[in-house]
Amino acid sequence: MSDNLFDVVIIGGGPAGLATAYLCRKNNLSYLVLESGKAPFQGIANTYPQGKLVYASKPKDAPEPFLVDELRPPDKPVTVESYLQYVQHFVQHENLNIRTEVEFENIQDERDRLVVLTDKGRFIGRKVVLAFGSSIPRELSVYGDAKMVAKNMDDPGKYVGVRTLVIGGGNTAADVVIAVLKAKRECNDTQPVYWAHKSEKFDVNKETAQRLGEEILLGGNIRLLPGAYPRIGEVDDEGVDRLVIRINEFKQSDGIDLYHALSFPMQNVIACIGSQGPVPIFDKVGIQTISCTDGICKIAKEGDRLVLLSAEMESTRKGVYVVGGAISPSYMKISEGAIQEERHPNLIYTAINDSYYVVEAIKKRLGK
Repeated sequence: MSDNLFDVVIIGGGPAGLATAYLCRKNNLSYLVLESGKAPFQGIANTYPQGKLVYASKPKDAPEPFLVDELRPPDKPVTVESYLQYVQHFVQHENLNIRTEVEFENIQDERDRLVVLTDKGRFIGRKVVLAFGSSIPRELSVYGDAKMVAKNMDDPGKYVGVRTLVIGGGNTAADVVIAVLKAKRECNDTQPVYWAHKSEKFDVNKETAQRLGEEILLGGNIRLLPGAYPRIGEVDDEGVDRLVIRINEFKQSDGIDLYHALSFPMQNVIACIGSQGPVPIFDKVGIQTISCTDGICKIAKEGDRLVLLSAEMESTRKGVYVVGGAISPSYMKISEGAIQEERHPNLIYTAINDSYYVVEAIKKRLGK
């Protein structure tokens, strides 16, 4: 067997991806996990604020236990840091086959196999499981190129000593601001953190606002930029990629508008502008979705596009399965010739149990 040929190629190293990998190993299926982050569970690490508790939550009407008990969070809530540490030990103990910092690009058909294209090369699978979750960051839409702008923060320490710009007005952006302020304060760095939002009002919950206030009282240097819009991505005379953000604008009767703007090196910018969901990936890969309208969807919102899956969670792209948060809060299930909306909570429990059923289905398809 070729080094790049596997029974199952798994895209995403979160709860669904790791559960799929573990079950493949237990059932003697060759597999490979491709994770875009620096470590498994990177999506959870990026989206959970420091110290947030992780619960072993399951839907009230769920009849089954966690079907991969090894990845079940403890019954007593623990911090996300503790749970991530446990997951890392689990990955090492089970010697799971994971490649990190690999960006998924597309899937091609090649005879009876599926070729997964990435920025690190081609990986061939008899089956592919998409387990990349729902927290796919939105692109920052500006004139020019803004690809160097960070979509999340993995190390607040790298922003120490530089003026940092955080874009976004919600809790995720606030958590990033707090983390960077704390890192700067602990290093006696007086360079400010600029926090920009296109609206005039920042929208954070009470707990987050309290933590931000405490950090400011401790000496955090923050500059708020309400009503600010990122406009241009450019390269300056020294070859530095920069982002220009407009902080106010003055309309003139002669049609020549005036505005004030700030320019930051893109490596000092973090854009927390929400997630776009997996629909663009489904479109690229050729997986069919259905738009919700009144009378069709009771869980998703009107206009949402839901992925179409079989009872075994196989998509309309033969051999490609979808599990976990990528199909939450609901999906369209094909069952006995009918199509109906199926509830699918975005929980660790749901992702893990999805993986159990998909691996069982793949075993039968491959005759193993």
